[in-house]
Amino acid sequence: MDPRYDHKIVEPKIYKAWESSGFFNPDRLPTHYQLQPKNFTIVMPPPNANGRLHAGHALAMTVEDIMVRFRRMQGYKALWIPGADHAGFETQIVYEKKLEKEGRSRFQMKPDELFKEIMAFTLENKKHMEADVRSLGASCDWSREKFTLDTDVVKEVQRTFKKMFDDGLVYRGKRIVNWCIKHQTSLSDVETENVEEISRLYYFKYGPFTIATARPETKFADKYVVMHPDDEKYKAWNHGDKIEVEWINGPIQATVIKDPVIDPAFGTGAMTITPWHSQVDFELAEKYKLDIEQIIDWRGKLLPVANEFADTKISEAREKIVEKLKNKGLLVKVDDKYSHVVKRCYKCNTAIEPQVKDQWFVKMKPLAELAIKTVEDGKIKFIPENYEKIFLYWMRNTTDWNISRQIVWGIKIPAKICVKCGDGFADLENALRACVKCGLTGQVGELKEDTDTFDTWFSSGQWPLLALGYPAGADFKNFYPTNVMETGHDLIFKWIPRMVIFGLYLAKQVPFHTVYLHGLVNDAQGKKMSKSKGNVVSPIELADKYGTDALRMSLVVGNTPGTDLPLLEDKIRGYRNFSTKVWNIARFVLTGYRESSVSPAFTDEDKANDAGLAETKKIVTDYLEAYDLNQASSTIYHYVWHTFADKIIEAYKPRLAATENTADRAAAQATLMNILRGSLKMLHPFMPFVTEEIWSLMPGMKNQLIIEEW
Repeated sequence: MDPRYDHKIVEPKIYKAWESSGFFNPDRLPTHYQLQPKNFTIVMPPPNANGRLHAGHALAMTVEDIMVRFRRMQGYKALWIPGADHAGFETQIVYEKKLEKEGRSRFQMKPDELFKEIMAFTLENKKHMEADVRSLGASCDWSREKFTLDTDVVKEVQRTFKKMFDDGLVYRGKRIVNWCIKHQTSLSDVETENVEEISRLYYFKYGPFTIATARPETKFADKYVVMHPDDEKYKAWNHGDKIEVEWINGPIQATVIKDPVIDPAFGTGAMTITPWHSQVDFELAEKYKLDIEQIIDWRGKLLPVANEFADTKISEAREKIVEKLKNKGLLVKVDDKYSHVVKRCYKCNTAIEPQVKDQWFVKMKPLAELAIKTVEDGKIKFIPENYEKIFLYWMRNTTDWNISRQIVWGIKIPAKICVKCGDGFADLENALRACVKCGLTGQVGELKEDTDTFDTWFSSGQWPLLALGYPAGADFKNFYPTNVMETGHDLIFKWIPRMVIFGLYLAKQVPFHTVYLHGLVNDAQGKKMSKSKGNVVSPIELADKYGTDALRMSLVVGNTPGTDLPLLEDKIRGYRNFSTKVWNIARFVLTGYRESSVSPAFTDEDKANDAGLAETKKIVTDYLEAYDLNQASSTIYHYVWHTFADKIIEAYKPRLAATENTADRAAAQATLMNILRGSLKMLHPFMPFVTEEIWSLMPGMKNQLIIEEW
């Protein structure tokens, strides 16, 4: 053995040997190796194919690889399917930034040209992402890799849409959506962030009432004033009463609406409503069949209804509108310390503008009920357990899901739109029949192609099915349901529910039995990494500097599921020292090893040490089977360093140096070799590179460590 372990030489060599062996593919494992009648399957959460891996990916790859390597060594047919996500909206934003630097805009490009450019960009970055996955030691089956824009995946996603349309679970409707004025697309609730902010709350006279609002720019067409039916302040007013009001653009007639949705404690307890630009107001308008009118356009500018303020950005118009109302004697007061929650786009931080728009929606209630019953019946286990409550709360309070995106990059929604009534249909035959209802003759020319794409969660929600070749693929029949879905805890709202409902709806089975949620990986100060803060740390660079094994150990030791952790370079450096320690232990044992013709005379000490190894292996096994990677890795670390190196080896040095008692020396050597072999096996899932390299240098080792029996 070389005096020094050089990870930069060893790691690429070892990974190449693993890939060449074919053992990442469970179908190519040695037949004598199948100790278990069961399979073990993980479908990799597909990293975005638009760039390099980040620290969160490194944690996910490490955790999943540990699980897979452990089960493979136990004799399971362990399958880990890698993938890559086209990541619709996120990738298009990345590419738009590239276009901005080049002085171009996606709004000046033909859709097909933009799609082709993004595809080329994505496929090139996909290569870098896959190289990063390999560098982290991921023992996934590359022969089964899937991309969310593979032809078969696209066809199956579109087929799901048509099935849901036929089953009455998908509909097209004019409803309130989250509109990003910068990116010119609607977003689902999980693609927005609720940010608590301090703003101004304005109080205005509205006829006999005083109303409060933080958005005077939306109030031009307000002609309904709402109050709680039990509010004593307004008991003199009845639902439907008409009043004459002097307002922004002159006198109007307003109608009193009494409804319990109003909070009597907010402002004065009376408020006007703007149904086009508020979810609550929109629902009130639908409930009472009230008029609605658009005030703000898709660019965030005021429409002609605003008179002199038309075509002005709402951010610029607000104070001018307030000034106009003040001059008319309608401004009562201003509260400068109004705390409220503002929805913002999760990518650009632009304030979301609620807009009414024809979009495709999934009816979530019947699907959510399936998921709730399944979890309550114990068919899916959550780690940590408290995330089960979060999942159930989300499912019990779900709203219909907007799956339309006004972007080019993604899977096209396979629908036809009636040019007169705006109805949408999942196939031409349905469209030609149904459009007769609105007076059209049903000719193709009276229909248009839907240009929207699916929300990326619509395709990724079907990922466990798609990755296994649903519905007729051999892998789907043999490996579905999967065992574990390992992902970040922030996806308990975004991704986990969608995978569960699609699995139950399409395959009539859960997509996985266990959900393992890891925490977020932050910078050394515990702050979220972001390019704007300049605190992004590349896990690939750290692995190159200290070794992948050191990075992997630093990510799991002391890390519990669901808990955020800081990425500490000192900690990684410490486990680099541990890699060196493991190497030096092996060098000592192997350098002193000699084949002996004398039968070893094992002592009580030898037997006790062998028993200690077996007990440690049992403890580690129990932890791994319970998915407690922190305790498993900590146990191994302390055993190897503090028991094996510090105690056992030190105690055996005199016996190894003795020349007169060859039987005792042979026993000492055999015991140390046994403990070294056992230690390398226990360490392998966590530190695969250094352990595999040492294993290849040990006498009599015919198999790679990756397929040794646990």
